Amino acid sequence: MSQVFLLLTLLSFSSCIQVSSAASLKTLMARWMMYRDECFRNISREPPMAGLVCNRTFDKYACWPDALPNTTVSVACPWYLPWHKEGKTQHYGRILSQFRTMYTIGYSLSLAALVLALGILVAFRKLHCMRNNIHMNLFASFILRASSILIKDAMLERPDDFHVGQDITTELETAVGCRVAMVMMQYSILANNYWLLVEGIYLHSLLVVTVLTERNYFAIYQCIGWGAPLTFVLPWVIVKYLYENEECWVQNINMEYWWIIRSPILLAVLINFFIFIHIIKILVSKLRAHQMRYSDYKLRLAKSTLTLIPLLGIHSVLFSFVTDESTSHGALSLRLTKLFIDLFFNSFQGLLVAILYCFVNKEVQSEILKKWRRWKLGRDIEEEYRHTYSHPEEKQMLVSNSQNGMSTGLQFTSTPQDSSTCSSITEDIVMVDRGKCCTVQQDSSL
Repeated sequence: MSQVFLLLTLLSFSSCIQVSSAASLKTLMARWMMYRDECFRNISREPPMAGLVCNRTFDKYACWPDALPNTTVSVACPWYLPWHKEGKTQHYGRILSQFRTMYTIGYSLSLAALVLALGILVAFRKLHCMRNNIHMNLFASFILRASSILIKDAMLERPDDFHVGQDITTELETAVGCRVAMVMMQYSILANNYWLLVEGIYLHSLLVVTVLTERNYFAIYQCIGWGAPLTFVLPWVIVKYLYENEECWVQNINMEYWWIIRSPILLAVLINFFIFIHIIKILVSKLRAHQMRYSDYKLRLAKSTLTLIPLLGIHSVLFSFVTDESTSHGALSLRLTKLFIDLFFNSFQGLLVAILYCFVNKEVQSEILKKWRRWKLGRDIEEEYRHTYSHPEEKQMLVSNSQNGMSTGLQFTSTPQDSSTCSSITEDIVMVDRGKCCTVQQDSSL
């Protein structure tokens, strides 16, 4: 049972991560049943061996002959497997298993970090501005993407969904929950890519557009981030239901239908790439205008570039034009390389974004520090009263001093730095405050 589950998982897994298999699960199961029937015929045709033997059997993966005790028996790779001629079943399966472990860890860490980061931005109202509102929606899209992929994997792993026998195709075709999980995964991936596009558009607008009414634009950003993916997912659902209504919708039998999902993702990636190039050019010109030393210039440029890459998803450009069809015949090393890079960066991207744009953000740290100081001030006053003051007149004096801000050693005063909120990725290159809620300072966080 475990071997058959591994076989099904390999094909399903390959399709879910946009590396399609040449044969569908339905064809594979038909070939598997032919192999099983042939094995049973061979077992019944030959007389059993005399004496103490390990009996011949079909273990739902390969056909095994009789064997003497304390001996090792090997059989050829089953011919029903798509890659049986190459003899790479175990090697390929082991690599995919390692990839799956890697991206599961990545999405799990990203999910935990993003939930915490989103909670922090929501909790501190002083951090609510256009840029951080976009960040919060981006965090939400990352959370939806990680959750949907982990849920999809969990549903495909359920033993009840993979009974070997005549009814397996019927069971998978009627697994509505599994298909819903697949639809949600495709929508979340599209939404995540389009919120990355929104980040790029907004950042570009800060640098290029001189007059920007942010309130009017935020509704447009929401339509792009959450609405645009629906215009592509819905046609894909209709096409899958009408023409490829098989199993859990994990296979892309006709790759032309897959372009309904692939093309908008490629479009978003390419637009963000050109925005990234333009931003870097602007950054270079600004840094040169400040007549910085060459070493400082290179450091600022490298820091800004590396910070923008996860925010805009620039890593996706690496293999954007290496399509599934180009790696479907041969080129196994290229397929695995593309697969590893996509899975690694996509799974850990949410973690990087949460760290760079929340946890190490100066204004977020400032707000958390102020909250901590206020809480500690209240605790210190309470402890001081509990251990030092015991008479009513002393209690009244303590309250009066606290109200006047005269509590010795415990007074919390805010500095001008505390009043600034929403630090920007463009602090190095945007030198004027355009009236937004985010105070722009020349001291860069890049």
